[in-house]
Amino acid sequence: MLNVFANELNETGKARVNDKDIVGALARMYDKCFGAWACTAMIAGFGIIGFRDAFGIRPLVIGSRPSDDGEGYDYMMASESVALKQLGFKAFHDVLPGQAIIIQKGMSPKTYQVQEQKCYCPDAFEYIYFARPDSIMDGISVNQSRENLGYKLAEKIKKTLTPEEIKEIDVIIPIPETSNTSAPCVAAKLKRKYYQGFIKTR
Repeated sequence: MLNVFANELNETGKARVNDKDIVGALARMYDKCFGAWACTAMIAGFGIIGFRDAFGIRPLVIGSRPSDDGEGYDYMMASESVALKQLGFKAFHDVLPGQAIIIQKGMSPKTYQVQEQKCYCPDAFEYIYFARPDSIMDGISVNQSRENLGYKLAEKIKKTLTPEEIKEIDVIIPIPETSNTSAPCVAAKLKRKYYQGFIKTR
């Protein structure tokens, strides 16, 4: 995908590109590539860009903070809000599906809708497994989503098993670690014991 974008940018034949060139190259790349991406890149002599697939599968967030020298702002893009928070970026928002952020050196970010949003199809594993629980992606708390998943799983168990069979459950153990948030919710809903019975060797 990046090779296609670089080739489209090269087709401009310019040594120094501008916003219009970048957006045009991205649009042609979006037309040729089908899949999931959230990308940040530096264009030598120009600045940095970030862009997200039109399905919203991969997350991308941008944040800002006052510069240390007191003049202007610093900007940062990442897949999770927690990465920005840890570095003091407080004002952040999600890059929407199909959008690109262009930050030319010494200037404020500009947002372009490179391709219309085709649908909203976030990767469920971002919320289930990949992301840190204290992250917020697309306005959704990862921690809260995992709690909700735990309650939903408990409801399914209650519909599948009889009360007698549920009583035979000894303990609820979170496996893998990312289910540490969900497992207590399952245990509480089923009124069964919760234990950290599986510890990863690091």
